[in-house]
Amino acid sequence: MSSPGRTEHLVLPGVLTAAQAAETVAGILAVQRADGAIPWFRGHHLDPWDHTEAAMALDAAGEHRAAERAYDWLARHQNPDGSWYAAYADREDGVDTAVPQDAGKESNFTAYLAVGVWHHYLATGDDVFLDRMWPAVYAAVEFVLGLQQPGGEIGWKREADGTAVTDALLTGSSSIHQALRCALAIAEHREEPQPDWELAAGALGHAIRSHPERFLDKNRYSMDWYYPVLGGALTGPGAKARIEERWEEFVVPGLGVRCVLPNPWVTGGESCELALALWAMGESDRALEILRSIAHLRAEDGMYWTGYVFDDRAVWPVEKTSWTAGSLLLAVAALGGDPATVAVFGGTELPPGLDPACCG
Repeated sequence: MSSPGRTEHLVLPGVLTAAQAAETVAGILAVQRADGAIPWFRGHHLDPWDHTEAAMALDAAGEHRAAERAYDWLARHQNPDGSWYAAYADREDGVDTAVPQDAGKESNFTAYLAVGVWHHYLATGDDVFLDRMWPAVYAAVEFVLGLQQPGGEIGWKREADGTAVTDALLTGSSSIHQALRCALAIAEHREEPQPDWELAAGALGHAIRSHPERFLDKNRYSMDWYYPVLGGALTGPGAKARIEERWEEFVVPGLGVRCVLPNPWVTGGESCELALALWAMGESDRALEILRSIAHLRAEDGMYWTGYVFDDRAVWPVEKTSWTAGSLLLAVAALGGDPATVAVFGGTELPPGLDPACCG
């Protein structure tokens, strides 16, 4: 099942050579713990969303056994209500115990398992894995939909004491939209239809497209700009119009994408995610331009610095994160035609969800 070193689709002129791709993959593998967990970097915390993104990058590189170990870590440490904690402390002692560092339970962190599991299945064709992970995916989706509001949006999280935070984040809800569609794909493959999930995904997509007032105002953040496109809720002319509207505000030519306005700070993760969104819109040339622009964030060991403050000409923070490297590999894999990555982020093969008339 595993094909280590399968990096031919990770070669992209001006972005990665085969040797550079292999070096970046090795960097993520070096961060992964013996128990399968992938923290931001060794000594820092793990969160379920970024852990999953790094695992997906490993699958895109053919490191399927390492990715499977990452998903098994999530299955072992899922909470009884289907969630995961927002953050877990890194461990140096090799003990397979998940110690929460933030006991909140964020909806988009929990939902993202479905994206990773479907991506792994598409990369491997491993039905045994899919059968094993289905209960975790099902429980995760049910937890998330327990936070869906009447308008379709998804509440941000549950506090440590179980209190629901009903305020919704556009970025988080857009990510959940992609996750629900992947969960529906899994259910469809298993011939276990989930009509309630279809309705939930439709209502969520409608809220993202048509009701910005249902989400907290995070307009300063580039993620709120491109995530409705990346999560698949906004496509076609609407997606193009949204990206064009704020391109000059967020894109710094030759350096990447700002994380938040008006800060003079470009970040690798946001840049790679925008590149994925552009690719999904059919604008591969602009996606390639963005990926080439962050070459300055590549470190000597093949990992990527999180960000760069261009007014000060300084790397900040001084950290090389597994998820930044992972996002770069996934964007390159999409442009390189990796079938699993194309299917998950292209969205054309994912069930759309049903848009209930009641939410119009």
